[in-house]
Amino acid sequence: MRFPGYFASLLSLIIFIGALVEPSFASENPRQESSHSFVADAVRNVAPAVVRIDTERIVEHEQFDPTLIDPLLRDLLGEPNFGPEKQRGQGSGVLINDDGLVLTNAHVVERVDDVLVTLSNGEKCDGQVIGKDLVTDLALVKLDTRLKVESAPLGNSENLEVGDWAIALGTPYGLERTVTLGIVSSLHRNISSLGFSDKRLDLIQTDAAINPGNSGGPLVNYLGEVIGINTLVRSGPGAGLGFAIPINLAKSVSDQLLANGEVLHPYLGVQLISLDASTAQEHNRDPNSLVELPERSGALVQSVLSDSPAERAGLKRGDLIIAADDKDVLDPSSLLEKVESSQIGKPFPIKLLRNNREIKLSIQPEALPGIS
Repeated sequence: MRFPGYFASLLSLIIFIGALVEPSFASENPRQESSHSFVADAVRNVAPAVVRIDTERIVEHEQFDPTLIDPLLRDLLGEPNFGPEKQRGQGSGVLINDDGLVLTNAHVVERVDDVLVTLSNGEKCDGQVIGKDLVTDLALVKLDTRLKVESAPLGNSENLEVGDWAIALGTPYGLERTVTLGIVSSLHRNISSLGFSDKRLDLIQTDAAINPGNSGGPLVNYLGEVIGINTLVRSGPGAGLGFAIPINLAKSVSDQLLANGEVLHPYLGVQLISLDASTAQEHNRDPNSLVELPERSGALVQSVLSDSPAERAGLKRGDLIIAADDKDVLDPSSLLEKVESSQIGKPFPIKLLRNNREIKLSIQPEALPGIS
């Protein structure tokens, strides 16, 4: 008969503990806790720093002789206007410090006369382009205002992994405060594979929807930290592919733009194509081939620009660059990455194969010309 008493005492203890715990749960609202997702929290963290950028430029039309215009067209369309025309553009940006510095894409503010920035609270102010870098498609705009602004927290793009959440913010098609959600689909996507030979970028690929007008807006992680700057989209059958510039690169470029108004990029002066063992073997089996290629991976010199650092160092068409700065070169993009981190005017060692012989050369990179 002792057991029933024991269980009765235990039951009383459970009821007593439940009575103590219940009020604390009753004071909370489970629905309220779950009513917002991590996306809403992340957006709330960065949205005050997202801006809309409207641009305007004056375009002069070529003058024509009005006597050459078909009289019938003049009757139908009226007198043609050959005067200056205003062209308007629109994009996005993100405030990266509390002094009113906005990071955006260079193509958003390239060759414009006026920049108007709309803050998240609806306030409008003029912006001044203090520097742009066409090679990385980044630009820095200074707000001409004494309004109090709030900057976005910047993350570390080196910590990203494929599959991480990615949230894109901006003003696509002029629709302000637009948010889309996706994941990081790929990292280190070389922009040359997308058809841009004049850029130097390894991009973040995402399936978060990025549309015209999103350019320059932030790509953020689940914490609401900026991990990239949205720059382009590739559309086609099925979902579009979005791409963003890693924020670590964007921070480096913005620091240089703020200090100097420009970014100097080292260059060698060679045009390269990728080579691997299987491609070389296939080429060498062709009886019509005039040269035998080394059957290994590297960056094959297709041409050498006249009066370039590469020409002065002695590089030739057909050379296979297999190492640079004492690190292996597997393809042109890996070489370009090493060139980008080199110093202008400082010796840059490379190792190449020429006629099955290893040759070591030293090149002094110069500033990439014609980028402004």
